[in-house]
Amino acid sequence: MSRIRNTMDIAKSSWRVLKADKELMLLPIMSTIATIITIALFAIPIFLSNSNLDTWEPTTANYIQFFIMYLALAYVTIFFNAALVSAAHERLNGGDPTLGSAIRGASARAGKILPWAIVSATVSFILRSIEERAGAVGRIVIGLVGMAWAVVTFLVLPIIVVEGHSVGPAVRRSVDLFKRTWGENLAAQVGFGLIGLVGALPGIALIVLGATNGLLAIAIIGVLLVAAAAIVIATLSGIFQVALYHYAADGTIPGEYFNEHAFSQAFRSKGEQRFL
Repeated sequence: MSRIRNTMDIAKSSWRVLKADKELMLLPIMSTIATIITIALFAIPIFLSNSNLDTWEPTTANYIQFFIMYLALAYVTIFFNAALVSAAHERLNGGDPTLGSAIRGASARAGKILPWAIVSATVSFILRSIEERAGAVGRIVIGLVGMAWAVVTFLVLPIIVVEGHSVGPAVRRSVDLFKRTWGENLAAQVGFGLIGLVGALPGIALIVLGATNGLLAIAIIGVLLVAAAAIVIATLSGIFQVALYHYAADGTIPGEYFNEHAFSQAFRSKGEQRFL
C-alpha cells in the first residue's frame, strides 16, 4: 500500500507541473501526428509499388526501407520526448516553458538525440526479431531483457538533454544513477500505466457500447477519451522522468511541485531497502 501511495503522490506532483504548463500536452499530439506522417511517407510508396498485396513477399530492399522507417519513427518519438524533458526541466528550475522553448531545447540536442534514436531503435528491432522467432519461454526471457534495458536506460534522455552528454557517456551515467537508487522506478512506471488504464476505462466502455450497438458517434467519443488519457499519461510520465533524474543525480528535486519524501521512500538506495 505504501508503494501505491507513493506512486499516487508522484503522479499528483507531476499533475501540478502539467497544470502549470498545459501546453505540454501538445507535444505527444505533435509526436503522434509526425509519426502518422512518417509512416505514410515510407509505407505508402512501398505498398503502391506492389499491386498484388495478397501474394507480396518483402524483398531485401523492403526490409531495409522498413528499418529506415523504424529509425525515423524512433527519432520522431525521442525528439518530442526530449522537448517534453526540456520543458519540464525548465519549469522545475523556475522557468516558464512554452511550446517554442520546448522544441528549441530538443533542437539544441538534435545531433546527440539521433545516435540515441539509432541505438534505441536497433536494440528494440533486434529484441523484437528474436522474440518473433523464439518459443514461449524465449519470448518471456526476451521480454524481461527488454524491460531491463528500458529501466537502466530510463534516464538517458534527460542526461542528454540536461547535461549534453553523447550516447555512450549518457548510457553509462544512466546505469550509474540506476545503481545509486533502488530500481523502484519500474514500479512507478507500472503505476502510471495503471493510472492510465483506469483513466481510459470510460472511453473503452463507450467504444464497446458503440461497437456492439452500432452507435458510431458513441464509439468515436470513446476513442477520443482513450486518446486523451494516453496523452495525459505520456505527459505525466515525461515530467516524472525529469523529476527522477534530478533526484537520482542530485538527491533533491528543484522547485516546489514534488514531495521529496515520496521519492525518498520510493527510490531508496540499495542499502536502505526494506520490506513494506
